[in-house]
Amino acid sequence: MRPTRVTLAAVVWAALVAPPATAQGRSATARAVDRVVAVVGTKPILASQVEEQLVLAQSQGAKVPEDSAGRDAARRQILSQMVDEELLVQQAERDTTIKVTDQEVQDAVEQTVQNVRKQFTSITEFQAQLRAAGFVSEEEWRRWLADQQRRSILQQRLIEALKQKGKLRPIPPSDAEMHAFWEANRGQQSKRPAAISFRQIVIVPKPDSAASARALQLAESVVVALRGGANFAELAKKYSADSASREQGGELGWFRRGLMVKQFEDVAFRLRPGVISDAVSTEFGYHIIQVERAQPAEILARHILIQPTISAGQLAIAKRLADSVHDALAHGAPFDSLARLYADPNEPKLADALPVSQLPPDYEKVVGSDTVPGLKPVFEMGAGTARPRFVVFELVRRLPEGDLSFNEVKDRIRDGLAQQLAVKHYLDLLRRTTYVDVRF
Repeated sequence: MRPTRVTLAAVVWAALVAPPATAQGRSATARAVDRVVAVVGTKPILASQVEEQLVLAQSQGAKVPEDSAGRDAARRQILSQMVDEELLVQQAERDTTIKVTDQEVQDAVEQTVQNVRKQFTSITEFQAQLRAAGFVSEEEWRRWLADQQRRSILQQRLIEALKQKGKLRPIPPSDAEMHAFWEANRGQQSKRPAAISFRQIVIVPKPDSAASARALQLAESVVVALRGGANFAELAKKYSADSASREQGGELGWFRRGLMVKQFEDVAFRLRPGVISDAVSTEFGYHIIQVERAQPAEILARHILIQPTISAGQLAIAKRLADSVHDALAHGAPFDSLARLYADPNEPKLADALPVSQLPPDYEKVVGSDTVPGLKPVFEMGAGTARPRFVVFELVRRLPEGDLSFNEVKDRIRDGLAQQLAVKHYLDLLRRTTYVDVRF
């Protein structure tokens, strides 16, 4: 049996070995004899691998029985999970439509390495922890990580493909199954945080025509500069109004359709990698888009956002409109009708049981410890930024901190169990059509 990797700091365990462990042959010193406890297809699963997962579960806080019978039961459960994971990986490898590129694996590995490295004060400490975990070198750890990332992505892609093809339909659980899950896991349920429910109409000031023309002129000049060979990241840091991506050179990461506004997506998903788009107009301003890499269903892209400035006059117009909407609500006008006419479509109109700790600072100033339902004074959100907004806010209810009831989580339990039962049904089919020999 290989020595188990149990001496890494907890943070390293969480970052390094969260994916399913199948790291055969990665230890420099192995015992002469290891026992095969299962075979899936032609792939053996070793007793040492099961033991590693058992110790990993303990290191992450799972309660593992101390008695031998209880530990054996835990090992059998872990082995069953490892068999399931291997079945999914092998099925994904057989599916010619599922591709995992070396580049995306290496990107994931690099991100994990960076996340782990920054949590150590020195490279010496980091390398010492790797050696204590049984890895001879960082290079060996990276190779092992790459294998884990590849397996994890294969499983995710297979599940996604099955859902898209309608071959993994959720199976509704019975009330008894839902209650059994609730009883088995209620001790692990977190407390319900203090929360509020509210509805709102967010009104966005519109730039005047002169400001829009200036912004478009700047966007078009940036397009010309980029097509002439200017550095995209440098211009993003200089001009982009998107604070979330500006300091990363405009990087948006990988995304699928449905995550960006329609006008942006319509252009981005037609662009060939490397091409600079024309200025794309959305409600946020003018975007210059470049797709860096493309997969069949997702793209890696970056952008520069040029926003028109909002004049004091346009701010005043928006504030008067917000006050008028507030007064109309106070006199009984239907919320839905006013929201349909005036609300920014990109802002949520309703929020149910939103934790108070997640409220933006502008909301926190208004709500504070207020427990009285009703309309609150109109307030400005994002004052002084490139995209200020006025909020017509109505507090519906305030929920104190406390234990979650079954009724509060039953929809989440139903959805989760329905997916689990669908996957279990599919795995049962794979077990019937694949050679599986469990020898534990």
